[in-house]
Amino acid sequence: MEIVNVCDLCKTYGKGANEIKAIDHVSFSVEKGEFLAIIGASGSGKSTLLHLLGGVDRPTSGKVYIDGTDIYALSSDELAIFRRRNVGIIYQFYNLIPILNVEENITLPCELDGKEPDPGRVTEIMQLLGLSERKQHLPNELSGGQQQRVSIGRALMNSPSIILADEPTGNLDSKAGEEVISLLLDLNRRFEQTTIMITHDLNIARKADRIITIEDGRIK
Repeated sequence: MEIVNVCDLCKTYGKGANEIKAIDHVSFSVEKGEFLAIIGASGSGKSTLLHLLGGVDRPTSGKVYIDGTDIYALSSDELAIFRRRNVGIIYQFYNLIPILNVEENITLPCELDGKEPDPGRVTEIMQLLGLSERKQHLPNELSGGQQQRVSIGRALMNSPSIILADEPTGNLDSKAGEEVISLLLDLNRRFEQTTIMITHDLNIARKADRIITIEDGRIK
C-alpha cells in the first residue's frame, strides 16, 4: 500500500541567470512500512527534498501526497496540524527543548496538539528507547546518543504516518550512530513505521529496504 507519492516535484530559488534548481522534477513513491534511504553528497538537494516531504517548505511546483492527502492543497494552518499529527521528524542536531526533561520533550507533540499524552504510549516508548531511568533528566545531562533517542521518541509519540530522519547519525560517534540506526530499523519493523532517511553515508544507506540517489536535485 502506497503511503507517500511524490509527483514531479520542483523547488527553485532565484530567477533568470541566478535560478538554482534545488529539486528538479522528482517523482517517486514509498510503500507503507518501507524503510527508504535517500543518499546524496552535500548540496545534492536531499535536505531540501526532506523538508518538502515533511511540509516544512513549499515546492515551486509538483505534488506530495501523504496517506492520500495532497499536503500542499492545505492552508498553512491545516498543514501545520497535519504535519504535527502525521509526520515525525528526527534532526541531526536533536532540536530538543533545553528546559524540558526527557519525558516532557517526548510528549511535546501531544502538548502542542492540545492532547493529554497516553501514559501507556509514553512508557512503551521510554522502554523501547532505553530511557526509563532518564525521564527526569534535561538534555544537557544526556550523551549525544541519548539525546537522539529522545528525538526519536518525540517523532514517534503521535504514531505518525511517516518518520523523516535528517542525517540522524551525523552528529554522533560511530558506536552511537550504529545504535541509532539499529533502533530505527527495529522500530520500523516493530511498528511497520514508514521511515525516510537522508544520509551521505552509503554504508548506512545499505541498511534500508531501498536506496534513492539524488544528485543536483534529480534522482539518478
